[in-house]
Amino acid sequence: MSDPRSDRFVRAYLKTRHLVLLVELGRHGSIMQAAQAANLTQPAASKLLGELEHALGVTLFERLPRGVEPTWYGKVLIRRAGASLAEMDAAYQEVMELMSGLRGRVAVGAILTPSTTLVPAAVTLLKTRHARLNVSIEVNSSKQLVEHLRAGDLDIVIGRVVDGSIADEFHFEPITDEPHCLIVRAGHPLLGARGLDLADLARQAWIVPPAGSMVRDRIASLFLTQGLEQPAETVSTAELPVQTALLLGSDMVAPMSVELVKPYLDSGLLAVLPYELNLRMDVYGIITRRHHQLSPAAEAMLGALRETATRPKPTARVTYIKSG
Repeated sequence: MSDPRSDRFVRAYLKTRHLVLLVELGRHGSIMQAAQAANLTQPAASKLLGELEHALGVTLFERLPRGVEPTWYGKVLIRRAGASLAEMDAAYQEVMELMSGLRGRVAVGAILTPSTTLVPAAVTLLKTRHARLNVSIEVNSSKQLVEHLRAGDLDIVIGRVVDGSIADEFHFEPITDEPHCLIVRAGHPLLGARGLDLADLARQAWIVPPAGSMVRDRIASLFLTQGLEQPAETVSTAELPVQTALLLGSDMVAPMSVELVKPYLDSGLLAVLPYELNLRMDVYGIITRRHHQLSPAAEAMLGALRETATRPKPTARVTYIKSG
């Protein structure tokens, strides 16, 4: 049962200008700059903020000598205000696109592997059914994508919910995990090696994801648990074109998803090093917001993703020589 005080606050008191001001205060950390961005005078902005704090009975922003800093309460309202404005922007865009015959839009976010496999296949399927539907795709880390989903900037994410404290905000449909192998160029000197071990690999130049990524952390743990120093020579990048160009032009090694580089493996340009890395990522899947009604365009995209995800996938031939 809804709280009548909440209903009164939202329906009778809260105005769009309150939401706009909250978002701009979060962006700028200054009442003067936020007022300018919201097309308000500074006194009007200060009055609106004071009204909100009085109505809620909490301090939303700490007044500092050089601006304002949101309190915990303020951060909650900023996030919710941003999501509300994003929803109304999406509604406006949907109406305009329906009027122009585009039949809606959908914003999808994906981590790297499904962005090159699942998502393109699903979009292709979607376009055979809804050719005039507008699709935008963002590729990023799971953490960033989920934050954009929370804010209403994305409709659907293909990734992982890495923060357990917000997991109850989402619906998660698992798809698959990501087995990783060590990938090298065709003709790499180590491809014919026997009894290859991690100490041999520690002397190689590695291509690794940026610090803080799941793969980077697990590779570091692998060397640590075997009492080895981390590889001294590394290049850090998450960009697939850069990774493949470096591999093709050097003797570097890279821990990569087999699915991600399948076309290169099938063509013989890249190969799997004969070492069983035993590195698998947590399952990724389709993430949507709970208690949120998707637009018809997003529902159609969700259906295409589900259908594509359940299709049998051809696999690259991978053979391993067990370590140890």
